Amino acid sequence: MTTLENRPNTALLVIDVQNDVVARAYERDRVVSTIAAVVDRARVDGIAVIWVQHADDDLPEGSEAWQIVPELTPTGAEPLIGKSFGDAFEGTTLESVLTGLDVGHLVVTGAQTDQCVRCTIHGGFTRGYDVTLVTDAHTTEDATQWGAPPPEQVIAHTNLYWQYQSAPGRTARAVAAGDVTW
Repeated sequence: MTTLENRPNTALLVIDVQNDVVARAYERDRVVSTIAAVVDRARVDGIAVIWVQHADDDLPEGSEAWQIVPELTPTGAEPLIGKSFGDAFEGTTLESVLTGLDVGHLVVTGAQTDQCVRCTIHGGFTRGYDVTLVTDAHTTEDATQWGAPPPEQVIAHTNLYWQYQSAPGRTARAVAAGDVTW
């Protein structure tokens, strides 16, 4: 029930599942495998898959570290959104791509849970999108040395609070990959 008029479609966002971003991520292989399964299902069901790829001074565009992990392969027909901020909407073409696809519902996967995933789910929600966070298809690395909770707690907390997020005319959901509805 998005607040965006005439936007009945759903898109799957795969955020920053890049070599260096997930190199030290919590349960990396399991999460990447789960994301791959969600991507496969979206493709079979005719759901748009949109890839988001971060670049900055520590993650130079075109470098091996910047590349999407080898387990995931975007097709040439799937949009690839380059970004340099946490929120995939900021300074990118994401909004125009979603508008062109009549998308009002986002299903979100990727990394890092406590940075780009969190920024993007909030960014989409405040822009009027319904947003579903796939609870077992996002991850983050261990930042406890800087005072953060352990990654499994960061992920669990994000899943917990997102399922209770609310705003007029929009829906926030947190569901496991097997329970995703388009």
